[in-house]
Amino acid sequence: MIVPMKKVSLIIRDKDQEAALEKLREVGVLHLERRNVSSDALSKALDRKARGEGAMALIAPYKVPSKKAAPTAPGARAAEQYGRRESDLVDPEREPYSLDALDAVGRPDLIDLLLSWGKDKKNLEDRLAFLNREQQRLRKWGNFDPRAVRDLAAAGVAVYPYEIAATAFANLSAGAAEFEGVRYILMGQDKNAVYLAVLDREIPGLAPLSLPEKSLAEIDKEAGELPSQIKAIEKRLASFANRMPALKRDLAEIQGNIEFESARSSLEKVEDVPGEYALSWITGYVPQDDVGLVRRASAENNWALMADNPGPDDAVPTKLKNGKLASLIRPLTDFLEVVPGYNEIDISGWFLFFFVIFFGMIFGDAGYGALILLICLFGMLKTAKKGVPPVLKLLLLLGLSNFAWGLLTCSWFGLKAAQVPDVLRNLSLPLISNVTADKSDLDKAMVQQNLMIFCFSLALLQLSIGHILAIIHDRSLRILGHLGSIAMLGGMYFIILALIASNEARQIPLFPAAVYVFGGGFALNFVFSSYEGSIGRSILESLKNIISVILGIANIFSDIMSYIRLWAVGLAGGAIADTVDTMAAQIGGIAGPVVVHFVVFILAMALLVFGHGLNLVLNTLSVLVHGVRLNTLEFSGHVGLTWAGTAYKPFAKRAVRSGE
Repeated sequence: MIVPMKKVSLIIRDKDQEAALEKLREVGVLHLERRNVSSDALSKALDRKARGEGAMALIAPYKVPSKKAAPTAPGARAAEQYGRRESDLVDPEREPYSLDALDAVGRPDLIDLLLSWGKDKKNLEDRLAFLNREQQRLRKWGNFDPRAVRDLAAAGVAVYPYEIAATAFANLSAGAAEFEGVRYILMGQDKNAVYLAVLDREIPGLAPLSLPEKSLAEIDKEAGELPSQIKAIEKRLASFANRMPALKRDLAEIQGNIEFESARSSLEKVEDVPGEYALSWITGYVPQDDVGLVRRASAENNWALMADNPGPDDAVPTKLKNGKLASLIRPLTDFLEVVPGYNEIDISGWFLFFFVIFFGMIFGDAGYGALILLICLFGMLKTAKKGVPPVLKLLLLLGLSNFAWGLLTCSWFGLKAAQVPDVLRNLSLPLISNVTADKSDLDKAMVQQNLMIFCFSLALLQLSIGHILAIIHDRSLRILGHLGSIAMLGGMYFIILALIASNEARQIPLFPAAVYVFGGGFALNFVFSSYEGSIGRSILESLKNIISVILGIANIFSDIMSYIRLWAVGLAGGAIADTVDTMAAQIGGIAGPVVVHFVVFILAMALLVFGHGLNLVLNTLSVLVHGVRLNTLEFSGHVGLTWAGTAYKPFAKRAVRSGE
């Protein structure tokens, strides 16, 4: 559910600004109203954050040394000696940065040091790339000293190197008029170009080769030395990988400073108040149940407070309060950064329910489900003492859904039904099982039809629930418009079954009642979907938007049809798994000596691991594209949910775990 919020305005004395903001941060429940603000302190904090993130990115690719090898006490002593945070100092026990070396270089800031190394590394990489291009460009000319060419030009003997096409050289050697008087020495040629040293003057209309700064031998020497210099910098960066936790703590502190400076810049002056009594005010939003905390702080610190219900045009943040089960969807919605608007409907529970089903159908393989479950159980055992992360709990639920659907359809790593043990085949559901589909083409068509009908039925159920939720949330005659939409969904469902799901295994007739139900639903929707206190105005509004109303019919058809993707994508994943198994079997069937059998076994196993691993990645992407889409687009559209909300983020101190 969406937590009710109050809009709170506080008036504080200018001389108490900093203390008041610190107190508000301690209370930690006020979501500040967004404003575009700026200040020198804020700009410096933002710049420091960007530099810190850049420093973290430089050491992130490197493995953190073991705890036994990571010195801590000397770093702490150095920090105490210099009166600075340990994270601001380089590791004093790693040469050449001993305590004496730290003094010699002026006690460098860790972020500045890492960024300077990163800049040096980037310059060397750019230089190496340039030299590689020069090598490729000059290799055809051989080793010559460009300084000698320049000396000749200074002495009055100009020499211009040219790389020209064979056709242009043919015209030159034939003495074409435009090349009259051009003297040259042929240096070489290949199938792509001809290389000339032209004397005295340039060839009209053609640009000569630009001379390099060094000879090819010197370029080769420098290019050969640069990789070792780059590796030396990378080694230095790798030796600082154990400073990542300190950098994270610093960034958390910097982020706190940014939030504090943003809050201070958001304070607005109260007009017409004498300087010695100068006042400022700040506005934000507080959960209704937490307003008492702000009232108590106001009374203790002599602030003026006003709390009221938000207005219709206020950008109220959304705070969700769900049960333990429904909150399992939070890792996904946080990753997608989607939040319902404050005045919209929270569909977290339904989102989770249907997403779990979609996940199982798209992955559609009990073998994959078993792998996911094993990974989850291992992760839960590893994190049991610290607390199991919500993402592992969600993944466990998704793995169970995948395993259950694969069990019902008899899908095990893409194996043929005949290759699956009898005990597993007997556990499958004949209506949708691959065991049934393998009996005959007619049975296969029947199973496919059943799966299509299930997808369309799932669409009817979820989209109808969307309108039921809208009916519960609404308090006007628009509920009749939603009932009309449900009737349209029901009528269109049977029309689609007749048009799409019929096959040689089973013909589904087009029931006249379905058309009547759809028509009646359309009439209700037409009259009441735009209801705002008057039926006449509602009808007029529908007439004004008649094209959109008619297109709504096509939208209902396409929304129901969208759910066929669950069957189609699952079918594609099964086909990929089957292809991988077939290819591995063909490789494994190669005859030969024992050594050959061993080699082909290794190749077959590598193909199985790679092929099924790739299929798992593709299925994951399919879930994010298709499974999420059905919830955030089709389902949300029928609920009336736009996901236009802003997450509730109170002005508070952020705790950083020491292990981070």
